[in-house]
Amino acid sequence: MDAHSILIVGDEPDMRTALIHALDGAGYSVETASSGFEALEKFKKDKFSLVITDVNMSEMSGFEVLEEIKRMSSEVPVALITANGTVDNAVEAMKKGAADYILKPFSDETIQLAVRKAIKNRNGRAKISFQNGYSRKNQKSRRIITQDPKLLNILKLAENVAQSNATILIQGESGTGKEMVASYIHHHSSQKDGPYVAVNCASLPDGLAESELFGHEKGSFTGALNRKIGKFELANHGTIVLDEISEMPMPIQAKLLRALQERIIDRVGGSRPVPIDVRIIAISNIDLKKAVKGGKFREDLYYRLNVIPITIPPLRKRRDDILLLTDHFLKKYGSSNGTRVKKMSDSAISTLLNLEWRGNVRELENTVQRAILLSDGEVILPGHLFLGEVESEGNDSVRIRPGLSVREMERKLIFMTLKDVNENRTHAAEMLGISIRTLRNKLHKYKEEGK
Repeated sequence: MDAHSILIVGDEPDMRTALIHALDGAGYSVETASSGFEALEKFKKDKFSLVITDVNMSEMSGFEVLEEIKRMSSEVPVALITANGTVDNAVEAMKKGAADYILKPFSDETIQLAVRKAIKNRNGRAKISFQNGYSRKNQKSRRIITQDPKLLNILKLAENVAQSNATILIQGESGTGKEMVASYIHHHSSQKDGPYVAVNCASLPDGLAESELFGHEKGSFTGALNRKIGKFELANHGTIVLDEISEMPMPIQAKLLRALQERIIDRVGGSRPVPIDVRIIAISNIDLKKAVKGGKFREDLYYRLNVIPITIPPLRKRRDDILLLTDHFLKKYGSSNGTRVKKMSDSAISTLLNLEWRGNVRELENTVQRAILLSDGEVILPGHLFLGEVESEGNDSVRIRPGLSVREMERKLIFMTLKDVNENRTHAAEMLGISIRTLRNKLHKYKEEGK
């Protein structure tokens, strides 16, 4: 059996030497890297059973190394080493997927035990993953369920264009499966073994969007204590998905345009441009042409993104998929709840087929999951679908009465809509005809007011 190969990452030579001494004598094959950047390059080229990284490094922190390794290969365990261990840091490390959190100074026995445990757990996870068919290769084909000719043609187009490096714009209503199509494209591309980084542009922090996307240098602004690697660099040699692209601030749109045109980015506070090799997939739940006409989106950027346009049809225009998806969700949630898979009554099926499904596949999935929980027997009836509950509850309905302010009506309407779509803010914003950023700001204001 070949020796397990371990990658050691740290900018302190003494620490690297101590780890080599502990592991070399135990029969492990050891490779070292003096920085996070060097480690990621080595990780892309070679196979490692385990990565051990120092937390505090000058260029890239151990937490950043952990996140990037997990993006490239979720199966490879990563152990963190630190001289400043706290409970909060340990909890954060485990939440991010660390296999272990080791404190300095450490003994040879401590390191060897941690390595044996991490590799043993890794082998166990790999076995379970294989037996249950959850490998990345299987996942790409089982997530998109359709028999609709139009959507099948779209998937065929997606598979064909995946081999190119062309930029792709996916548009469609909320809940139609745009993110799944983006993932489908990545896993059919020549860069399928590279990172897949998804960014929701509407969720980028105000004032920090540029730093999140393109990174920043140490000291470039107040609070920039270390260099930060942005999403574009993290996606290098892979795919970056820009969801809700219409919500990207105008100044950032200009920088994205440059990245598309010249294939370089600039870190905030950086003195040299950084070359990138990344496939860009943009996603929008609104018509970007209309956003351009309304002055909310750059026309030149729109044409740069719209090289390969893909539009996902809503569920109401592919009725044949409703029963197919319903059957899939019945099996998915029936088995996960530990009960026998339930059946839809003819009347429940008729109800499902006659609904508009403004929330598309996401709304159908929520409806089926809820019906399974509400039904006592093995057959689901129309009443179990629990549709229209908001309208039936007088206390939550928006009723006009003398003295009710427009602001209060707006607040009631927003919360009623959020309840109707199971707190999905993107879908709620679309139904209300406002941007996700506007909705978020209003909710923040309500919270401050204690409402």
